[in-house]
Amino acid sequence: MRDEPTLKRIARWAMIAFMVASGVGHFAITDAYVAMVPASFPSPRLLVYLSGIAELAGGIGLLAPWPSVRRAAAIGIIALLVAVFPANVNMAVHHIAPPGMHVAQAALWARLPFQALFIAWAWWLARRPAR
Repeated sequence: MRDEPTLKRIARWAMIAFMVASGVGHFAITDAYVAMVPASFPSPRLLVYLSGIAELAGGIGLLAPWPSVRRAAAIGIIALLVAVFPANVNMAVHHIAPPGMHVAQAALWARLPFQALFIAWAWWLARRPAR
């Protein structure tokens, strides 16, 4: 970690904060996350808990002092982001806003491409430094 460039260290800590906060959210406001799960998916509450655990594991994994563990955590985060994409689409299609917030439907659609940005961010964190 000591050899990690400053920008990458900042990006890693930002991803840690994002993943841990989101993971905690799965348990703190479970019903809000359940509402995002497409109706065709089985056991929405279980899926919310499992994805919350995965987010926490990814964030905690990025804290590891071993680059191989941080890399595995970042790749796991990518897999998670791909897995939860249908919930983000479901939010846009059915205009499901986060609780207590009014969000324009256009904004729900506009946020979908940001999933690719988060995947690219995690991929950058997963990459081994050039030698």
